[in-house]
Amino acid sequence: MANPTLPTDMADTRDTDATPHPAATPTEAAKLHVVAIGASAGGLDALEKLFASLPADTGAAFVVIQHLSPDHKSMMASLLARHTSMPVEMVEENMPIQGNKVFLIPPGSIMHTDGSLLRLTPKSPRTLTLPIDVFFQSLATHHGDHAVGVVLSGTGSDGTRGAGAINEAGGFLIAQDPENAKFDGMPRSVIATGLVDAILPIEGIARRVVAHITNQSAPIGEGVHESLGRNLAIGPDAALSGILHLLLQLGGINFEDYKPGTVMRRIERRMAVQQVGSIEGYLALLNQDRTEVLTLRRELLIPVTSFFRDTDAFEALMRQVIDPIVSSKEAGQAIRVWCAGVSTGEEAYSVAMLFLEAFEQAKRWPTLKIFATDVEQLNIETAAAGTYPESIMAEVSPQQLERFFVRKNNSFVVKNELRQCIVFAKHNMLSDPPFTKMDLVVCRNALIYFRSSAQDRALRRMQYALGSKGFLFLGSSESLGDLQRDFQTLSARHKIWQVIRPTALPLDMGRGNPSGMALNGVTRRSMSPTAQARHGGVGAVDQGFGTLLKAFAPPAAILVNSRHELVHSYGSVSPFLQLREGHASLDLNRILPDALIPVAAALLFKSTRENTSALSDVVRLTLPTSPGQAVADAARISVRLSAWPVGEVDGQRLTLLAFEPVTPSERADAPVPVDIQSETSERIEVLEHELAATRESLQATIEELETSNEELQATNEEMMASNEELQSSNEELQSVNEELNTVNAEYQEKIEILNRLNADLDNLARVASSGTVFVDDHLHLTRFSPEAAQIFRLRESDIGRPLEDLTHTLDYPNLIQDLRNTLKTAQPSEEHVTGGKHRHFIVKMLPYRIPSSSSRGVVLSFVDMTSVHDLTRLQAILDALGEHVAVLDTQGNITMVNQAWRQFANDNGDTACVSSGIGINYLLTCQRAVGRDCGYAAQAALGLRAVLDGHMTRFSMQYPCHGPQQERWFVMYISALQYRGIKAGDSALPVPNTLRGVVVSHVDITEWRNGSTLESDSDDARKET
Repeated sequence: MANPTLPTDMADTRDTDATPHPAATPTEAAKLHVVAIGASAGGLDALEKLFASLPADTGAAFVVIQHLSPDHKSMMASLLARHTSMPVEMVEENMPIQGNKVFLIPPGSIMHTDGSLLRLTPKSPRTLTLPIDVFFQSLATHHGDHAVGVVLSGTGSDGTRGAGAINEAGGFLIAQDPENAKFDGMPRSVIATGLVDAILPIEGIARRVVAHITNQSAPIGEGVHESLGRNLAIGPDAALSGILHLLLQLGGINFEDYKPGTVMRRIERRMAVQQVGSIEGYLALLNQDRTEVLTLRRELLIPVTSFFRDTDAFEALMRQVIDPIVSSKEAGQAIRVWCAGVSTGEEAYSVAMLFLEAFEQAKRWPTLKIFATDVEQLNIETAAAGTYPESIMAEVSPQQLERFFVRKNNSFVVKNELRQCIVFAKHNMLSDPPFTKMDLVVCRNALIYFRSSAQDRALRRMQYALGSKGFLFLGSSESLGDLQRDFQTLSARHKIWQVIRPTALPLDMGRGNPSGMALNGVTRRSMSPTAQARHGGVGAVDQGFGTLLKAFAPPAAILVNSRHELVHSYGSVSPFLQLREGHASLDLNRILPDALIPVAAALLFKSTRENTSALSDVVRLTLPTSPGQAVADAARISVRLSAWPVGEVDGQRLTLLAFEPVTPSERADAPVPVDIQSETSERIEVLEHELAATRESLQATIEELETSNEELQATNEEMMASNEELQSSNEELQSVNEELNTVNAEYQEKIEILNRLNADLDNLARVASSGTVFVDDHLHLTRFSPEAAQIFRLRESDIGRPLEDLTHTLDYPNLIQDLRNTLKTAQPSEEHVTGGKHRHFIVKMLPYRIPSSSSRGVVLSFVDMTSVHDLTRLQAILDALGEHVAVLDTQGNITMVNQAWRQFANDNGDTACVSSGIGINYLLTCQRAVGRDCGYAAQAALGLRAVLDGHMTRFSMQYPCHGPQQERWFVMYISALQYRGIKAGDSALPVPNTLRGVVVSHVDITEWRNGSTLESDSDDARKET
């Protein structure tokens, strides 16, 4: 994807991209796309399919992090190498990261990167380690937006925390579709974070990874083209403003308060995910897809956090803040903490755990109330649920996990002891009113995303929220700015301050009286839907009616339920109600002035008991003073209280408590007031009888509970011990199960390879046509070839039997003894033996040892040498003949000669048989002969040709072969070499005689010819005589 056109005020915040290239330097390595692939159980099959679809020239480096047993030698490199043409290497310490390569984590190691090199550390066998999280986090730190995380099949939640780090750094995240994965634990866990950019089946992941790395643009739908055409004309600045306005309109957050660079990087990341080439096009997409608006809003909020993030800072907080706060509070006093921008709640729970641990250490138990707020409702709901993946084991100590969490399947759930200390609420620290009278305000790693003006506004709200000598805890990259003079620095390194000048100045929090809003809320809740529907614009008649009511209305009154709680107010009750410091409540004991509390309690008791109205004596009441007014100048009024039963509504008994101001002209015939002292005494007596009965019942219950408690304590201790053992065993079994799944997948692959090797071995034995027998170190038969079955008369059922129990056709009485000697000496041996039907064999014995075991054995091979023996015998027969004999094939090539032929050639000057030796074409030799005897040679060639062509079965001729001192004559015999064969497929029908070659012999007839000549001369002489 081409670089998008940027707004002018943000152009300097964008990094310049470079072409990815295998690199060794840190700068080049940072710009190299690194694809980290996390897998566990069931991941081998997914990895093979993924790499089979990946091209080898993407320029990216691929790092595979899988759960492997430290005791198992991984075959992953050889298995993956069969599915990709990229080099596959097992990582070694300080191995450089290079593009177009696949790197595998070795067994028993934790791997991370420093940018250009891959580093290894030994894996601890006693603690749960999460190698995918570790590598993802280091990859995000050093490669930023060039990091790509892929989570494949596996159980557990490894990779979830690391995925958050990659998202925060601007990287790209892909999860395998849980429906497509063999084990969906890891994909579902990372998808639940809401940070995943693409959820795809394994067949589509490779294409999406390549598209992201190569920045390929995706086509925009037709519905967007028209809007895009309009938006392209508005320019980048206007498009950005449009995006921010859309976020404010639909998301309720003004991101103009955020740093431009942060906002633009997140928008660019979403543009890369959606493969949109310009910011104007992305605005068009947002106008069409409201889901993308919410996704962008969530990404801009960067919901990344963890338990005890920056451990040293939390230790300093415990030592310098929490311990002093706890030591200054007594039992029952409240400790108020505001944790702002808590994301998914880990930070708030971390602070709560430290306070609860400090309570135990100091043996003090004040009331702890933590207000944890965030602007994102989804984060608040996640935090309130208090359910976190098992990867928090790397962040929370085992002691804290045992005390504050309960394990459920592959997650941890916060216990009620910890959860009830925290109130989670949606709150925007930049626009909503802050809390007040806080002992500690925590806001870490949130201000860094704001503009300077927004940071100052947020800090002033936090200062306003702090009580006297309250503490402020910020992130490692955050500071107080202009407010430094109002705070004392406790730890500059860990960003801890104590306020020395709290602010009471009004803030820009909008208008309105919070107490008035609260009272209106109470009134509104008690109104019926019909009354609320009518409650709208006020006309002239209504105004007149209101004035009439003020002049002649009944006294102010409140409606009270059976629990003595305020339900509704009538008239001006503000002089008779007052809010107290502390927990907000509608109980009369918390909102009535002290002088009216016992009077109201007695009246309500009498009215409820007798179901009649009751009237009190006149009570002198001092009204609250205004700011700056002296106490002596406070107004005093006389008031009489009356209680009137209303009846039951929705199962609650209601009573009206009226406040009637008394004037000197009060009528003398007023109702007789209630004797408060008498009613109070009577009520106390009733309560004392009830209390005595309750005490007796409670004592009996306590005794029973003590007995049960002792039994339950013993049982609980046993169960806790068993639970710890089971949890430990469960973790070990889960880890072993994942490793076994990985090993099983490799073994399945290995079995397939072995099956192919066995098939190849069987086929090789058949092709070689040599008998082969395998025996173990006890000389028991383990394997044999079909040819060996004819020698030993073997069947499949003979496997496992001792070889000496089996008969054979060999004349080899020392066979078993030689086998034992071969096993003992571990030296191969060879023997020539004979078998049945005059067959000859070479028996070879080769000892072998199975690698990585002590098993041994011997391979016996039987090479049939019968044909070789027959050829040797035939040669000896030919050499015994006195004639010169040669055997020719059908082409006239010499294939055999006897000793007389070789001797004749030697006597005639052809010492090396160059012109008449084996391999020479005798027909060509005769055809090319020159000299005085060339005529005889040509005649011999014609005869040889006729026999070879099948025109003649034999040929003979006489020819001279005179030497320097002697005349010699020879007879040449040429005879066709024929034999009968068997027709293929039918042993009963012979095939006709077939020419297989010719036999050429030369017989010396010199003596015979000389004798014949003498007789002819004698006959001539006689005739002449």
